[in-house]
Amino acid sequence: MSVTEHLYLDKQHPALWRAISGLGLKVQEAAEAAGLGTGLLELLNVRISQINGCAYCLDLHVRKATEAGESSQRLAVLPAWRDTALFTDKERAALALVESITELPDHGSREREEALARECLTADEFSAVSWVAVTMNAFNRVSITSHHPVRRSRP
Repeated sequence: MSVTEHLYLDKQHPALWRAISGLGLKVQEAAEAAGLGTGLLELLNVRISQINGCAYCLDLHVRKATEAGESSQRLAVLPAWRDTALFTDKERAALALVESITELPDHGSREREEALARECLTADEFSAVSWVAVTMNAFNRVSITSHHPVRRSRP
């Protein structure tokens, strides 16, 4: 293998990829059981992938968010969600929580974000959103490290 050839982590260790994919499915089940809809989950996946700069996951989850009924307007303003009135209190709490888990700011900032999230999210929702952030960050890192390509969509 040449130095310029990309090594796909998921192909190199498929059992590990299956394990993380299985975790992702369990997290999705927990989120659905907590009453979080597919649209919100995909919105969170998009936001986490925006922060991490994962082109492959952005391509995948923007498509899934659109299929789940998410509007192009809300997807377009997602990086500036704090500056709009387009998101519900629950969505705002979930977005703040996944941003905090993804960026890992200082302790005081994390505690403030978590306290605000707990005002709008049940314990099950808070836990499920946290697991969404943990697993999406892992998927982002696998795709970024592997240089998973984004292929052109067919019109």
